Amino acid sequence: MKVERSNRWSLPSFREIWQYRELGYFLAWRDIRVRYKQTVLGAAWALVQPFMTMVVFSFFFGALAKIPSEGVPYPIFAFTALVPWSYFQNTLTQISNSMVIGRDLIGKVYFPRILIPVAALLSALLDFGLSFAALLVLMLYYGMMPTLNAVFLPILFMFAIVTSLGVGLWLATLNVKYRDVAFIAPFLVQFWLFATPIAYPSSLVPARWRILYGINPMTGVVEGFRWAMLGTEAVSLPTFVVSGIISVLLLVTGLIYFKHYERAFADMI
Repeated sequence: MKVERSNRWSLPSFREIWQYRELGYFLAWRDIRVRYKQTVLGAAWALVQPFMTMVVFSFFFGALAKIPSEGVPYPIFAFTALVPWSYFQNTLTQISNSMVIGRDLIGKVYFPRILIPVAALLSALLDFGLSFAALLVLMLYYGMMPTLNAVFLPILFMFAIVTSLGVGLWLATLNVKYRDVAFIAPFLVQFWLFATPIAYPSSLVPARWRILYGINPMTGVVEGFRWAMLGTEAVSLPTFVVSGIISVLLLVTGLIYFKHYERAFADMI
């Protein structure tokens, strides 16, 4: 048998990841149990953050600042954007800390290390499901129904997954090398929140800056969710394409960067 040295600047082995998939499911279930263990509200905490953010935005941006909401009630305008954003925010935070939190497991047994951030990605699906269900209830309260464009929601949500995993892998790897990342990540998320059209529509951005604005990959996701659920103005195709390209680039480079340092994680942690 010929043994060849693997190229560390390459993508992870998806075949190997599939072989260890049951471990990934176990890690995801463990993350869910640990997150809500000994809590009074349990998984209902997944609704507290987007709901309270919606209330704050509705008061300051909707009632006081009179930010336009494209013909729909401002609370549902904001909450529809907060559903994918909350998933992105929570997943990004969990993935960025996942390797440090799982250091004991990393030092004891071999398995594809990428299963740890992927497990964090999967465990956050429960939170997304609950917040999406709350969105449907809120729409019924306002007498609204999802539009036929909702068939594109899986594609839009996939871009949210790709973006959160891509950025999360970069931060998770850097966090192993430099623990400052754990302090920087919350500031990054807060800045990213206001750089994304959540409290305001992207139509407020001058037309000449729309494509540049699409460099933020969550722009296409958030505006796409509003378009799919509420029938608001669709994000321009060039902006969406730019957002999609950036999402894919973040994922590919994040996978390669993570794989490059994978073997050294046990020593660096």
